[in-house]
Amino acid sequence: MRVLVVGSGGREHALCWSIAASPLCDKLYCAPGNAGIAAEAECVSIAADDVTGLVDFAKRERIDFVVVGPEGPLVLGLVDRLAEAGIKAFGPSAAAAALEGSKAFMKDLCAKYDIPTAAYGRFTDAAEAKAFIRARGAPIVVKADGLAAGKGVIIAATVAEAEAAVGAMLTAGQFGAAGAEVVVEEFLPGEEASFFVLTDGTHALPLASAQDHKRAHDGDRGPNTGGMGAYSPAPIVTEAVAADIMARIIRPTIAAMAAEGRPFKGVLYAGLMLTPEGPKLLEYNVRFGDPECQVLCVRLMSDLLPALIASHDGGLGHFHLRWHDKAALTVVMAAHGYPDAYQKGTEIRGLERAVALPDVTIFHAGTRRAEDGRLLANGGRVLNVTATGNTIADAQTRAYEAVDRVDWPAGFCRRDIGWRAVGK
Repeated sequence: MRVLVVGSGGREHALCWSIAASPLCDKLYCAPGNAGIAAEAECVSIAADDVTGLVDFAKRERIDFVVVGPEGPLVLGLVDRLAEAGIKAFGPSAAAAALEGSKAFMKDLCAKYDIPTAAYGRFTDAAEAKAFIRARGAPIVVKADGLAAGKGVIIAATVAEAEAAVGAMLTAGQFGAAGAEVVVEEFLPGEEASFFVLTDGTHALPLASAQDHKRAHDGDRGPNTGGMGAYSPAPIVTEAVAADIMARIIRPTIAAMAAEGRPFKGVLYAGLMLTPEGPKLLEYNVRFGDPECQVLCVRLMSDLLPALIASHDGGLGHFHLRWHDKAALTVVMAAHGYPDAYQKGTEIRGLERAVALPDVTIFHAGTRRAEDGRLLANGGRVLNVTATGNTIADAQTRAYEAVDRVDWPAGFCRRDIGWRAVGK
């Protein structure tokens, strides 16, 4: 098969790393890719949101299957356009991608079909949103309705902070069209978990559990980010909890989307809060988590590609995936200043020394090669230093040993990834 992966981040590097190992894959491309992905696939300089360019390339190169990594091109309808061209793709249609593309749509779907989630309100008027906040009190959560690169969620500790978030989104236009509507919802106490399933629109195949760290700094402090690290398995997601999530959240959502005429195919990623009343849905993503995808890929023993194809073709009900018993943990190395302004083009050294450690893999998230061959940072989140071990604590120790071998003064990372799980 000739396969095209769309995207340029650590998630896409992990997907390319897995797909390249499949005996079904004869030729692998990635658009646009990065310096690390270039070791696994032929990178082509087409932006992930250039839908027309991607479809033209897929037709020209006789691509058999496209794996769409990020949410942007899914919401823009890349899978629909490929289907019109007769090309199979992994990922939902634009109509189904609204589960992530519009938080308001997702919340209304939950309300209609009795899927447990936080109480909420939808607002396009700042004064009405602020009145709702004052009536509810703090802590409270303010979310931009549309895609905001993982930065459109404000967990406000005070009413004033929440009102400022509303002002920034609805009045100042901080997130442009993505923030033209906001969702304000109750703050849910508990522990967060990420839950992933592959689905063909009817059947759901659960993947291994994982948990990520959204805050920029140690101790879960600082602004929300796209994710500063992750580990798998998540000890809090026991077999009983997983069964509850499937019964109360995942299967009802798949049935609801079918009933709404938006059948969902691809990977459904539920961001959950495990509350004293049971699991509640915080958000849906319609693609693999980043960096959760990285820890899932290094734990997966089965060939990933046939399962992705079955998500498109149907028949996932007959699939069973095998996972390594080992734990995996990934640490995101980011450019100083991320998730706000950061510098690009700084040099990274020492990766060879880091990957020389046993059971260590480095997925590139935002890198490029200079003309002279030097490795340069080219994004906010730049490297995913990933390790496996017998326990999460073992994987953590090995990952940070590798981090300390990377010579990149312009970067930083959290030093406590996996802290909730270590010792459990």
